[in-house]
This record gives sequence, C-alpha cells and structure tokens, in this order.
Amino acid sequence: MTAPLEILQHYWGHTAFRAPQEAIISAVLQKKDVVALLPTGGGKSACFQIPALAQEGICLVISPLLALMQDQVNHLTDKGIKAATIPNGSTQDDLITLFDTLRFGKYKFLYISPERLASSFMQEKIKQLPINLIAIDEAHCISEWGHDFRPAYRNIKILRTLQPTVPIIALTASATEKVLQDILVNLEMEAPKVFKKSFFRPNLAYQIFEVENKLQRLVQIFTKTKKPAIVYVNTRKRSKEIAAFLNAQGFTSGYYHGGLSFVEKQTAFTRWTTEETPIIVATNAFGMGIDKANIGVVVHVDLPTSIENYLQEAGRAGRDGKKAFSVVLQNKGDRSLFLDLLEKRTPTLVEIKTIHKNLYQHFQISLGELLETTFDFNLLHFCEKYQISTSKTQQALHILHNHGIVRFQQNSQQKSTVEFLVSSAAVLNYSKQHPGQKKMINSLLRTYGGLFEQPTKIDEFYLAKKAQTTSWNTIQFLENLATQNVIDYQKANDNALLTFLLPREDDKSVHRISKNISAFLTQKRKKATELLHFLETNNRCRSVQLLHYFNEKNPSPCGICDVCLHQKNSRVVVLSEEILTCLQSGKKTSVEICQLISAKEQDILINLQVLLASEQIAVNSTNQYHLI
Repeated sequence: MTAPLEILQHYWGHTAFRAPQEAIISAVLQKKDVVALLPTGGGKSACFQIPALAQEGICLVISPLLALMQDQVNHLTDKGIKAATIPNGSTQDDLITLFDTLRFGKYKFLYISPERLASSFMQEKIKQLPINLIAIDEAHCISEWGHDFRPAYRNIKILRTLQPTVPIIALTASATEKVLQDILVNLEMEAPKVFKKSFFRPNLAYQIFEVENKLQRLVQIFTKTKKPAIVYVNTRKRSKEIAAFLNAQGFTSGYYHGGLSFVEKQTAFTRWTTEETPIIVATNAFGMGIDKANIGVVVHVDLPTSIENYLQEAGRAGRDGKKAFSVVLQNKGDRSLFLDLLEKRTPTLVEIKTIHKNLYQHFQISLGELLETTFDFNLLHFCEKYQISTSKTQQALHILHNHGIVRFQQNSQQKSTVEFLVSSAAVLNYSKQHPGQKKMINSLLRTYGGLFEQPTKIDEFYLAKKAQTTSWNTIQFLENLATQNVIDYQKANDNALLTFLLPREDDKSVHRISKNISAFLTQKRKKATELLHFLETNNRCRSVQLLHYFNEKNPSPCGICDVCLHQKNSRVVVLSEEILTCLQSGKKTSVEICQLISAKEQDILINLQVLLASEQIAVNSTNQYHLI
C-alpha cells in the first residue's frame, strides 16, 4: 500500500494534509464507514481519492451532477489517473465495453449518478467490479430534511448488498444534526466515524446591508475590491443585465446561468477562472465544482434560497485564507418579493399532476404506453403550448426526475459530436497541406478514438486544453473542417432530453409519491422562513447564527461581520464625521489621523474599521486612508 502523504505529494504537490483529512483517510484505510462534514473548500475530494489510490481496486463515486462528475474525471485524467463516468445515451453494448475496460484497464475511479443504481444490469456490473471504496458526494441529498433532497439517493444502500465488505464514505458541506442522522440510518452505517470540521471561517466577513441602490453599491464594492468575485442573482435576465451594467462602469465581468449552452457555460467559466473576466454574475446554476482559492468577495444582489445554499455560496470566498467578504444587499421590498417568487416558482401538487399529464400529451403517448425513447425537449415551446409558467414547469420536471417518473437532462449535460468523413490517409495529407492546423488535428486524434467509424462525443474545452489553445479557436477549427467536408461536426444544441420511465397512468403516478412531494414543498417553505429570520436578526453575530444552525456549540463572535462591527461601534465614541472631515483634505495614514483628531487611538482605529466595512473610505497599498 502506498503511503497517503506520498500520493498527496506526487499528484497534488502538497507536503501536508489539512485537518481533518489525514484522520479521515486513516479511518477509510482501516475499512471503517465514515461521514465527513467539511465546509465548502475543505478538501472533501482528497478524503476519498487518496485512500482509493493507496489500495488496489476501483473507487465507486456517487455524485448528483454529470457536469460535476465530468469535471472530476477531467481533473484526475490530467494528473495521469484513470477515471471514467457513463456518458448520456450509452447503450447496453457501450456499458459492457466500459465495464470490461474498467475491470482490465487499471482504472481507479468510476463516477455515476444515483439513478443509475436502479438498473438491475448496472447492479450486476457493479457487483463484478473490484471496488475498494464507495464514496457518496453531496450526501445531504439522502435526507428529505436537507436543502437538496433527491429520492434516488435513498436507493444507494443497495450497494451494501452488492459490495457488502466495502466501506462507505459519505461527504457533504452542509448538514444539520437531523440530516446527519438521516444519512447514518439510510446508509445502514455500523459504528461509523463521524468527522465534523467547524464551519467557522475567521477570515470571512458576513455582511448584510440595507441599501436602496444596489447597483451603486456594487460599483463601490468593485472599486475597492480587485480580487475575483461572484455576484449571485436569481434570474437569468438579471445576470446578463448586471454584467452589462458593470462592464459599462469600466469593470470586466461575464454572466452565467442555466439557460446557456454547454459551450457558452464553459466559455464563461474559463474566462472567469483565468481572470480574463474577474467578476462573474450568475444564478445558483454556478455552483458545485468551483475550485478557485483567491475569490475576494461573493455578493448576493438577490436573496439566496436557504441558509445551506447561502453558506455554500458565501463560502466560495477566501479559500486562500486571506480576508474576504460575503455581502448580501437587501432592501425593504426584498422580503415580499422573495416570498412572492417562492410561490410563483413552486408548483402545487395539482400543477405537478397537470404538467405531468401534458408531457404525455405533448409527445402523443397513450394511456398505458411506455416508449423507451429519449425525446428532444424544448422547455419554452412546451410552456407556450400549454400556457404554463416556465419556472414552475422546470421545478416540476426536477421533482418528477428526482422521484423516478421521468429523466430530465438539461442542455449542460449534452456534448458535441465529431466524425471524420474522409480516410485517415486523407487527414494526414490535409495536415501536410495545412501545417498550422496539424497540432489541433493531432490533439483531436489522440484524445478521442472511433472518430472514423461513428459520431464521437467530444468536449471542446478539454480538447483546447490538450492543444494549448482557446476554446473559441478550437470551435472555429472544427467548424472550418466541417465546411470543407473533412468532418461532420454537430455542436451541442439547446434542447433538453426527456425520457419517460413509467407507463402513462396520469394522476396515479403522482398520487403514489404525493406524500414525498408535499413534504418536499413544505420543507422548501420552512427553509425560506429560516433564511429570512437569519437576515433580519441584527443583534447576534452572523457567524454565531450560522454555526448554531449547524449545531455547533458555544461559538464565539467573529468580530468582523456587520453585527459585530456595529456593536463595537456602539461601545466606543463615534468619530466617523471627524474622520471623514479629516480625509477631505487628502489621503492620510492612521498615525496622521490620530495626530489630527483629539480622541483615544483605539477609538479612532475602530471607527476606521467601521468606515472601511461600510465602504465610506478605502485604504491604499501604502496604508493611506482616503474617501471613496
């Protein structure tokens, strides 16, 4: 067995583990069941990837999002570690080939969605694999009390029967005590080792401001903050509008939402990670898998949907350990708008039944009929046809998907395809005639097999990385080859994919799960109420409130949130006007300010911190304070 620290150094280049990674890895290697509750950015992946690499065999990873799985597979592949996931649309023959490759090709990781476990064929194939560890990512999805309940996660325990001697590690960045108990019971864990890392972030200032003009406050924030940033909003339209506003103000920003095509999403993400556009304005579709350490500020222009979501989104700031900010901008109308949008976007049980019935009608499926066909599905066209809300329909589709009635796969999960239309000899001849394209052609041929036999799914961004060029150059190259009839290039389209998993029974299908759906909708409203209570409680440290929510005992005030700063300010002489007047004549250091104002140095310094936090003043690289 290879030592975990050697693996960490070899593949990740780190010389030491973060607490409690080493203890978690040790427990896994002792074949114990483990639950790891680590905050966002706490290094969860290493806790199962390193023990899996230390042993013979394959680690089976259950993960909720195909995009996240593919991202993990790409990261591992780039390190020279063999990993795989199951592409959408895979036939049974494809799966037989894949599992043969896994068994005999020295693969170390297989990533699958929980829905895959419902297939008896898949269960039999998993039973045959030499699995050394089962890792369950986003384990809070198991619990109906979690913020992201996914019923298919309830069926993961079938792995206990398929691989009875293999330990399980369940990982999550957000779980209350109730959710934790649900995870332990559902996964049938015996004497598990539970590791909890405090959610306390000493370098992250949670600040909630009541403002009338949110756009103007954004300008103030980004005038002061030069680090990469995320601005969260609740609508696709708003993400585009605010990005345009920031660009008009001289900042460089992009936008990201669930309605973008796969290529557009990857472009926006890549431009942000490389800091070509250091500010990204996004809906919560921009979430899992973000691994950027130097984010300086996360701003919520619109209210988040729950405390769990808020903590995850805010926690993306300051992973490098340097001072960072989570800012929520709210005003008097936000509460009523928040509750109004919750009702407008959350379908009732009756509406879910109606949407479900309309889906069968839309594709002309008769009562009792089950078509084993995956349909191209245009959500907007469907909603226009039946005169129903797009947001409610999308929510209903996710609920039906999560309860195993349909499979709904949005465009982010689709891939472009390439097939060569000419012989390999003709391709080599083309490369000689066009030496500027030789590197790209070679990268394409080396990265993907079967290009001469059939349309092959590709990832333009992964290909660009291999060829050391940009994604746009890659797309232009592929489109140019297609124009010259060298290849057939089908770019990912914007339609979703819809598969019916049950025969048409109309209301009966939904009746069977109505209790689960009702519990889910009730829980969603409860979490909205808890979030509003957190935002409105202005007499307790923000960090203390969050830590209490996640059952941490006796937390200490952070000293840097808006509540703590206000309380500090109320205990000292208020000198803000004197300081502002002093700075009207120009930039000054704290020493100079203390010489000019007749007051205690400690009171002046506290007032300076309050003015900085409220963004009335700023400090430059030479420690001079000045007006904004």
